[in-house]
Amino acid sequence: MFVKSAMVPAAKCFTVQADESIERVINLLEEKEVDALPVLSGNTYKGVTTRYHIYQAFFKSGMSKEAFYETKKAGDILTHEDNYLQGDEIFETTLYQLNDFPLMSVVDTDRRFKGIVTRFDVFNQFRSAFGMHKNGVRIAFTSVETEGRISRLAEIIQQFHESVISLVTFDETDKLVRRIVLKIEKRDNLDKFLKKLEKSGFRILDIKEDL
Repeated sequence: MFVKSAMVPAAKCFTVQADESIERVINLLEEKEVDALPVLSGNTYKGVTTRYHIYQAFFKSGMSKEAFYETKKAGDILTHEDNYLQGDEIFETTLYQLNDFPLMSVVDTDRRFKGIVTRFDVFNQFRSAFGMHKNGVRIAFTSVETEGRISRLAEIIQQFHESVISLVTFDETDKLVRRIVLKIEKRDNLDKFLKKLEKSGFRILDIKEDL
């Protein structure tokens, strides 16, 4: 999955122009209940202005609130001027970039604004990958790293006609072992399914029903 598949398109984004007043920015941040806004000059991306950076600039300025509002523009208080996405990045990489920042802008090669990816969107996609939006049984188990193990797992799933909600794998500390988290719909054959997994060399670590 790529960033462009999950971004909020420009037409649905809240943005401000670089020459708009900071008072207008603050009002928009409060009205839309967001922490950051892309700043544009026409359709060209200039950076991001955030509630935090505006307040920081105000306290450092020594100016009155009225003077600050009158003299400062959105383009005066920017961050992430050269830190943005272009849409063809693998979506998972955005998790690191949005760990402590509310959004990343997406631009084309001419810096024309295309949309945003928000921290909420990223975590929502990961919630979806783990099947957290659906009820079911989450099974965590390990398998040795040998050829054909995932194929064997697929055969067992098919044999028991399990309905898979999500399947995620992780590397263990031991490079010869892989951890797997499988979420399936709850059915009456769970015990038989688990016994088949163990008989086939998968070591069950944890079983939890998500409601």
